[in-house]
Amino acid sequence: MTAHGLYVAAAYGVSALAITGLIAWILLDSRARRREMAQLEADGMRRRSDQADIA
Repeated sequence: MTAHGLYVAAAYGVSALAITGLIAWILLDSRARRREMAQLEADGMRRRSDQADIA
């Protein structure tokens, strides 16, 4: 493999690793936010959009 081929392969590898890391971060953060929302709702907090008597 030529030097250019190694450079291209390394660039694709680093990019794939970065994208995979970002996707994992988003998925883990989403799960954490859902757990927080569930805990808040269990504690009695409600979303403003759930209020029936909005004037």
